[in-house]
Amino acid sequence: MKKILESARRRLGIDIQKEKYAYDLDEQFGYMAKAKIPDHWVTTTCGYCSVGCGMLIGVKKGKAVSVRGDANHPVNEGRLCPKGLAEHYAISAPNRAKWPLLRDKKIKNSKLKRVDWNSAVGTLVSRFQGIQDRYGKEAVGVISTGQLVTEEFYTLGKLVQLGLGTHNYDGNTTLCMASAVSGYKRSFGSDGPPGSYEDLEKSDLIFLIGANIADNHPILCYRLEKNPNKILIVADPRVTKTAMMAQVYLPVKPRSDIALLNAMMHVIIKAGKADKQYIQEHTKGFEELAAHLEKYTPEFAAKITGLSEDKIRKVAHLYADAKAPFIGWTMGVNHSTQGTETVNSICNLALITGNVGKTGASPFSITGQCNAMGTREAGFASSLPGYRKFENPEHRRELAALWGVAEETIPSSRGLAYPDIIEGVLRGKIKGLWIIATNPLVSFPNQNYLLDVLSRLDFLVVQDGYHPIPTSEIADLVLPAAVWGEKEGTYTNSERRASKANKAVEPPGEAKSDFEIFLMIAKELGVYERLFSGWTKPEDAFEEWKKVSRGRLCDYSGMSYELIEKLGGVQWPFGQDSKRLPSESISLYADGIFQTEDGRAKLWPVENEAPPEIPNQEYPFWLNTGRTVEHWHTRTKTGQIPLLNRLSPEAWLEMNARDARRLKMEHGDYVRVASQRGSIEKIVLRVTETVAPGQIFIPFHYAEANANNLTISMCDPYSREPNYKQAAVQVMKINAQP
Repeated sequence: MKKILESARRRLGIDIQKEKYAYDLDEQFGYMAKAKIPDHWVTTTCGYCSVGCGMLIGVKKGKAVSVRGDANHPVNEGRLCPKGLAEHYAISAPNRAKWPLLRDKKIKNSKLKRVDWNSAVGTLVSRFQGIQDRYGKEAVGVISTGQLVTEEFYTLGKLVQLGLGTHNYDGNTTLCMASAVSGYKRSFGSDGPPGSYEDLEKSDLIFLIGANIADNHPILCYRLEKNPNKILIVADPRVTKTAMMAQVYLPVKPRSDIALLNAMMHVIIKAGKADKQYIQEHTKGFEELAAHLEKYTPEFAAKITGLSEDKIRKVAHLYADAKAPFIGWTMGVNHSTQGTETVNSICNLALITGNVGKTGASPFSITGQCNAMGTREAGFASSLPGYRKFENPEHRRELAALWGVAEETIPSSRGLAYPDIIEGVLRGKIKGLWIIATNPLVSFPNQNYLLDVLSRLDFLVVQDGYHPIPTSEIADLVLPAAVWGEKEGTYTNSERRASKANKAVEPPGEAKSDFEIFLMIAKELGVYERLFSGWTKPEDAFEEWKKVSRGRLCDYSGMSYELIEKLGGVQWPFGQDSKRLPSESISLYADGIFQTEDGRAKLWPVENEAPPEIPNQEYPFWLNTGRTVEHWHTRTKTGQIPLLNRLSPEAWLEMNARDARRLKMEHGDYVRVASQRGSIEKIVLRVTETVAPGQIFIPFHYAEANANNLTISMCDPYSREPNYKQAAVQVMKINAQP
């Protein structure tokens, strides 16, 4: 290695010692700036999206100075996206929260002032208990995240439900993945993506619906590229980077996925290509579904989707004739008032063709955040830990016995979901709110509504690694938390692989890990001995979680920190008595037995309904929102990284060239965009053919030009996930008359 690099240096005429910065040779990674050569490397897992890439943090004199992809990790094999390559900068961001801060609400317009941890925790507990004494236990709400480690989610769930005694607890994962969860539960009887990333390499047909993985989950594109024998079909209203990779692109109209899926099933059934034996042995409801699909002819669906009849027939036959077809989706499906039912339609298509539980074939929800799966499994929010059901008395008895608590203390129904907690504040039912590692004053829909709601709270706590951010600026109490790279635990990625996140450096100032904060609050509440006796480190929570998950679909009982680290992650289920190698992938439902009472998957007839809001004369454009590869969610982390900001410094609005000409707008103009709920007063225009006439696209990351000033508050009735993807808006040149 050294000889090769020295030779390259001579050929390029580079004198390393005369460069602006001094460089040294790193045997593994080549020439690096001396300031970036670490004293040691710490293996970990990326803390951004759900792909779960393995990486190493370079540490020099106690500081994180560099990162590298882990070449030995089975998920990414050394590759990282732009966010991952710059992730270490988020640790030392200038707006890191360092000390507890408290506002004296008795003083008008008082500012947040530094306090010690004892005062901060004591204030949180006394204020929340005071609210509960006056208004009842449920008057306190808690909104969490998908960014904590599983051990913290498990601890927080017990603390909130059994310690604080409020059931009004949910996470920001409801804003992105709840429809996938609800859809899986309705179709298969349980949450949990059935397949693996390995399927992307072994499938002969990959059908992506509303999934721009090139921007959202870029390392998965590498898995696609490893499969030279695939046909890639992409359905999306926008010509995304992923759509540009496809052999077959389906430019569906907004909110028409269900019509497309129903028409595909209509064609498959009429052609005799449904798997009758699989349907008979492993599903229920086929007759009702088939009758419902009668009207979904290609002719009928073409009017809804905007696709040609021939294209609908073509993709239906391509899917039916494939040996192992894979269906993947993300926010383009979930962000809808019909998100859950769209997932049910996807599962219907896979089930009637027998394409569940086969290598290469899966209806696969590509999750959003690094540990959204961990909170779904262990978090005690939308379900009891271990995918147990609130309403099942046997499940409650199991947990009561495992925890040594009275059965009646375990709730028999879930509390309010995230949007309903917010509405509960408006209605006066929620008086105190604890927000953990999420930034709703950028991410929640209809921002003017949210601002009004949060102003009505008696007490708002924000626990985050960063301050100031829009939400922490209005808090009454700010708790500074450690972030990725400063704490230990596990993440579970989209393919159900539990990977290790490790501590590389100390958190700044007096910031503490979320796990430490939760235990401090438990002690102040007087519930530590009852709920967490003897716990001092995250591994204590992991060992208890293993017992709670044992025998469940998401069985972790055969795992250990050592095994997970050694293999770069272990996919569940992996129980104590598992006979497969822990390095092997596994598909769920390979035996055709599902998590329902009769073991059969449920087929759901679904009607394609109109969106809750459609364009009109005053608001003539469909608004679509989404991500860009350089930034993450509300830019709490990436907004502090100059490299990523240089790549994508400001929000933009994409508009078709025909619409721009009609409105006499040009590429680079600044425009105003407005809906019935709010506006963005200034945003730069990009004129492009990637969006269809009558549609616009805005990335949702930017607080300065917040797309969620425009979006609507209506939610999916099953999952309670908001409808971010369709809203009616108008666009005007700056200084033009409205």
